[in-house]
Amino acid sequence: MDYKNLIAGQWDATSEACPNVNPSDVSDVIGTAAQSDTADMDRAIDSASAAAPGWAAATPQMRFDVLDFVGSEILARKAELGQLLSREEGKTLPEGIGEAARAGQIFKFFAGECLRQTGDRLASVRPGVEVDVTRAPVGVVGLITPWNFPIAIPAWKIAPALAYGNAVVMKPAELTPGCAWALAEIISRSGLPEGVFNIVFGKGSVVGQHMVDHPKVDAVSFTGSVPTGRGIAVACARSMKKVQLEMGGKNPMVVLDDADLDLAVEACLNGAFYSTGQRCTASSRLIVTDGIHDRFVAALTKAMQGLKVGNALEAGIQMGPVVDARQLEQNLSYLKIAAEEGGTVIGGEGLSLAQEGFYMAPALVTETRNDMRINREEVFGPVASVLRARDYDEALALANDSTFGLSAGICTTSLKRASHFKAHAEAGMVMVNLPTAGVDYHVPFGGTKGSSYGAREQGSYAAEFYTRVKTAYTLP
Repeated sequence: MDYKNLIAGQWDATSEACPNVNPSDVSDVIGTAAQSDTADMDRAIDSASAAAPGWAAATPQMRFDVLDFVGSEILARKAELGQLLSREEGKTLPEGIGEAARAGQIFKFFAGECLRQTGDRLASVRPGVEVDVTRAPVGVVGLITPWNFPIAIPAWKIAPALAYGNAVVMKPAELTPGCAWALAEIISRSGLPEGVFNIVFGKGSVVGQHMVDHPKVDAVSFTGSVPTGRGIAVACARSMKKVQLEMGGKNPMVVLDDADLDLAVEACLNGAFYSTGQRCTASSRLIVTDGIHDRFVAALTKAMQGLKVGNALEAGIQMGPVVDARQLEQNLSYLKIAAEEGGTVIGGEGLSLAQEGFYMAPALVTETRNDMRINREEVFGPVASVLRARDYDEALALANDSTFGLSAGICTTSLKRASHFKAHAEAGMVMVNLPTAGVDYHVPFGGTKGSSYGAREQGSYAAEFYTRVKTAYTLP
């Protein structure tokens, strides 16, 4: 399969192509993706700019029909799309199918939002003057999406952008072009006018940066690493673009003495190791109070070591491979550093299975301090560290001692402690007796501090980024 650019409604190949390799079986080349240059991006942006006024004037019914079509087809094909996702990204097949279904639900939700857009009619302080407050599209929106959720995250950026009347240029992750192309192919048959949605494959340093710097792009939404996100923020500030950034986390899960041990272990197992730990909301710092610490570590170690690691498409597999060789090397290097800094590493070794892939055992690092690199920097793999705390107050202080603030969780049977944690955890999302990873599609997503910048994603709050507020005065 050749994954071509979609520009002005036409599938457009480039002279160069990059192979899309299955991380569960490196001998399986899924397809090849276009390696575009800045001229390709220019044409895509020009196409979006030309199409934007017409789509901004489209009726709510027309927008609904387009998004509802996309959502319906994704849901009808969720098994097929989920298999593609698991094959190219490496999460287990049930997780891949679940993510595909979520993408369909996101498009369905924003189809409904097309018909729920409202404004305000206000009385002016001046007699006889009417005031209308409405929302208008931003214009051309550039989307830069990551590899770890290669269909859900594009969906939660594309769907609101289109629902609120914007034209889109998308630059998907290089490691997972198949899902992005499959989504674009569905959109291309949805009845959307040519040029309203465009996709350009290629290197972020080339076409992604060119999109960020382009004067015809009015807003940029990015999900990815902290260094890249900060660079995009600076570039957008120079040209006065709207910018929305999601940049990861070092998410704490607090386990108190009064927690239900089985529930806490399951929540941490899920949050830390499912999806191979390749989630910005993963539970990477487990902060456990003295009274339950030893029992918790023993129980979680046993559960972790019982996880079945293997080919993402095989039945019964609970953890698939890491996405590529570079990520695997990074994960293993962090475990080496953690051991050198005094931590005790349980598991985490590279695995050689029947099919050559990027496999590692899940890892737990105990006896850590919060100043160790394993607790300060995002690893982005199946690696969790354990921090011992004297009591709830110290646990909360440790949880908040981070430059990140995306998601935070607590396991406790105390309503008082749960309520206090919800109010005082320095995170954009807080979970009580639930994994830090796993959120609904109809509510806002985002964090604080170094995790996020700009308006929230998902749900009706997405309107804050994808629209501009307009105030109009009328003297009848």
